[in-house]
Amino acid sequence: MTRDPIVILHTDEPGPALEVARKAHPDLTFHGCDSYEGLPGAIAETGAEVVYTVRFAGTPGFPRESLLESDTVRWVSVGGSGTDHLATWDASRVTVTNAAGVAAGMMAEYTLGGLLHFNLDLPGFRRAQAARTWGAGKVRPLAGQTLLILGLGQTGQAIAARAKALGMTTLGVRARPAEMSDLDEVHPTERLSELLARADAVAICVPLLPSTRGLVDAAAIAAMKPGAVVVDVSRGGVVDQRALAAALASGHLRGAALDVFETEPLPEDSPFWAMENVIVTPHCSSVYEGWTLKSVAMFCDNLRRYREGAPLTNVVDPARGY
Repeated sequence: MTRDPIVILHTDEPGPALEVARKAHPDLTFHGCDSYEGLPGAIAETGAEVVYTVRFAGTPGFPRESLLESDTVRWVSVGGSGTDHLATWDASRVTVTNAAGVAAGMMAEYTLGGLLHFNLDLPGFRRAQAARTWGAGKVRPLAGQTLLILGLGQTGQAIAARAKALGMTTLGVRARPAEMSDLDEVHPTERLSELLARADAVAICVPLLPSTRGLVDAAAIAAMKPGAVVVDVSRGGVVDQRALAAALASGHLRGAALDVFETEPLPEDSPFWAMENVIVTPHCSSVYEGWTLKSVAMFCDNLRRYREGAPLTNVVDPARGY
C-alpha cells in the first residue's frame, strides 16, 4: 500500500516542476510556493508532509525553521547538493535528502574550463587581440600536470574522471581515504600541506561543514606550489579569501576561478573584481539548462520510494553534512 503525502514544491518558478511531479505521480496533491516568506504559511495551510526546496534567493532569510520545526513535515528534499543552509537538524524528526550528482558533470566541466583558461593563457591572447598585436604565443598542456581534488563526492569524482582523460595525475583528499577510480592517490586531510606542495592545480569541492570551514587557510595557501591554479566550487567559508587574494596579487599563485564567496553577492570593494588572474562567476557552476527539472525528476523517483516505504537515496547525515 502506497502513502499519499501532501507535497510542496518550493522553487522560484514552481510551474514546470509541478508539471513534472504531477506527471510522475498523478494521484498526489502538489502545491507550489515561489517565495521564502510564503513557505511557512503554505506548510501550515496545506499540512504538507514532504517539501522539495531550492535555495533560490541565497541563504539569508531562508525559512529553515518552517521546514525543520514543522508539526507535519517529515521529509525535506533539497534540490541541490549543499545542505549547509539548513545547519543541523533532528534526524528522528525530519529526514533530509539532497540532489547530489545532479550537477556533478557540469561542475567538473567548469573546473576543467578554469584550468584550461589559464593554461592556454586566454586572458593574454585576448589582450593581444584587443591591441591588434601579433607576437610570440605559448600554451601549456594539462597532460603531465598534477591536480589535487579536495572532496571526493560525486563532483570530485567527476572532476577526476575528466582530468585523467586529459592526462593529469590526480590526487584526492577525503575524510575516509580509500582507493577510487580515476584517482592515483587518496589521502586524509592531515596530509593536505604536503599534497598542496605537489599540485599544479587545486580543485576545491568539499561541502561547508564545521570540519571544512577554513580548511584552505593562510597556511594552506602558503603551502601551495608556486604558480598553481585554484578552482573553488565549494562554499564560501572553506577558503580564506583574504589570504587567497594576497597570494594571487603577489604572483605566488598563477590564477583562480572562483564561483563561491564568503559574502554573496560579491561586494563591490572585493579585490577579486579587478584581478586579471581571477575569474569571478556568480555561484553558477551548477546552473545549466534543465538542471532544475532533472533535480525534480530525481526527487520524483525518491518520492516513489517514500510512498512504497523503501529506503530513500541521498539521505544526508546531519552530523556529517553529507
